[in-house]
Amino acid sequence: MRRLLLLFLLTSTSLAQADWKKHIIVPKSPTTGSINVAIAADWNQDGHMDVITTFAGKAWMIVGPDWKQRVILHRFGPGDSERRVGKGCIHGVGMDVDGDGDIDFCGSNQTVFWLECPDDDPLSGAWKFRTIDDEIHGTHCLITGDVDGDGKLDLIANSGRAGDDKPFPNSLTWQKIPPKPHEAKSWIRHVFGDRDAPGGNHYTGIGDVNGDGKPDISCAAKGGEKFPGGQWFAWWEQPKDGSTPWKKHLLAEDQVGATNIIPHDLDGDGQLDFAATRGHGEGILWFKAPDFELIEIDQEIVNPHSLAIADLDADGDPDLVTCGLAADGVAAWYANDGKGNFTKNVIGKDQGSYDTRTIDMDGDGDLDVLIAGHFSQNVVWFENPLK
Repeated sequence: MRRLLLLFLLTSTSLAQADWKKHIIVPKSPTTGSINVAIAADWNQDGHMDVITTFAGKAWMIVGPDWKQRVILHRFGPGDSERRVGKGCIHGVGMDVDGDGDIDFCGSNQTVFWLECPDDDPLSGAWKFRTIDDEIHGTHCLITGDVDGDGKLDLIANSGRAGDDKPFPNSLTWQKIPPKPHEAKSWIRHVFGDRDAPGGNHYTGIGDVNGDGKPDISCAAKGGEKFPGGQWFAWWEQPKDGSTPWKKHLLAEDQVGATNIIPHDLDGDGQLDFAATRGHGEGILWFKAPDFELIEIDQEIVNPHSLAIADLDADGDPDLVTCGLAADGVAAWYANDGKGNFTKNVIGKDQGSYDTRTIDMDGDGDLDVLIAGHFSQNVVWFENPLK
């Protein structure tokens, strides 16, 4: 046991001191514009990770391992929604919507939609666009989870815009895949946070916070003049009977620029805590269960707009990774000692992020960091130096 502990300590120390090599998948150019989402998978089954992202009015697949081949999956336009769509998605997630064994893409671009991965050739570009929900507004985050416990993934999508002209203002929803997703005009919407998520509600997380066997959902919201009622972290408790709305539990107010909150057992005591960031302010923090005491981790990191939880140093406990919003942002990971004490390690500088994910990009067995840069207008990944 002592030898194993020493190995873990040496591995963590070497990783903290090592350089993370930056690989560029989509470089900044005069035509890219902001890039807010990137997901990775081996769609063409060649043993290398490919990346789906959106920019310049299109959804793209960037084919690994050299990232030279680009395939247009969809061109955004007026036919997608009655509302004006943007040049790219604000967020997205991979999900096998139709149960055919391949990963489809769910995105938010004014409307919430999914692109069906073709069975014969994912690189053909013949990805079919279908609507998930064209009535919710301001969907800033899409994540998946089995909300109703039927063994199938559902989609969690926020409806963040305020106003009496919006059908579901300041609300949170989960969306169930309909029985015939290829034919359905929309998915089955459940509004679990009914007009009680004011401000600029941003990113959500899912987990069984109270241990009753049903997953709960967390969310954070920035505030300010344009987003009244924000600046909070909270979670919504799912009723045992599966009804809506759910009960809201406010964790903290006056949290300037709050954006992310994800439930996870961070100190190994068997209870779900929360990791969180103030992505339009400063700081990464966590809430320690069972009383959810707010503990600051790094109060100086600026605009940590993205957040992911993963065991980056392979020592058996969850670490945190985030990246600043602006083009001169700092990407950093925070090594966990297993008890919720975190040590900051810089991955890279001069990199912005709206989306940060951990995935083994090079197939060497460790988790790398994939980033879509909003203001840096690029897609990159940082290679984990763990050997």
